[in-house]
Formats: sequence, C-alpha cells, structure tokens
Amino acid sequence: MDKLESIFELQASLNKKIGLKLEGLSEEEKQAWILNYARALSQEVAELTDSVPWKWWARYQKFDPQNINIELIDLLHFLVSAFQVMGLSADDVYRIYSQKCQINITRQDKGYTEKENSDCRHIQ
Repeated sequence: MDKLESIFELQASLNKKIGLKLEGLSEEEKQAWILNYARALSQEVAELTDSVPWKWWARYQKFDPQNINIELIDLLHFLVSAFQVMGLSADDVYRIYSQKCQINITRQDKGYTEKENSDCRHIQ
C-alpha cells in the first residue's frame, strides 16, 4: 500500500472511531460536512499562521517549526476527511491533483494573464 492510501485508511479509521459514518451520505449531509471541514481548515490555517511571527510590531513571537508541522498535519486530516465525504479515494486525489497541476503548469507557461474558468471543467 502506498503512503497516501495508508493516510486515507488511517483517516477513515479515525473518523469511524469519532462516530462519523461517511457511507451513504445525502447531498444535504455532504454539504454540512464539507462546510464543517471548511471551517475546521480555516481555523487550522489561523493556528498555522500563529506559529509564524506575523505581527511585525510584536517582539514576543517566535518561529515554531514543531507546531507548524502539527498544524500542517491537522490540515491534512481535515482535507482527507473532506475528500472522503466527496467519495474520493487516494487514487482519485492523485489523478485529479495531477490533472490540475498540469493546468497550473500550462497557465504559467502561457503567462497566466487572464482567468479561464472552463479550463478545469474536464477534470473529474
């Protein structure tokens, strides 16, 4: 098993332990869980931000690499859970990531001077 698949299995096991059943979610339930995870991700980004001295006027802040790593992992936990809510496997995430990465490369190669909203519509 590759490492991304292992992460997905570990997260599914944790979600099950928490009591979250992802199989057979209705559209409304998916919406609610995606919103929950979006909020959790936003909070984790705030915690990540607080691990970096961003207050240029405050001298007490310190760069905290250990906590940065923990906050990044917390983000991954919630991202993987969101993928799972949407029914995406590790293979799906890899495939979609690869396709989107190629679009980003093409955008950069072309100068990315304007937003093309339809260039990602073929990704599934």
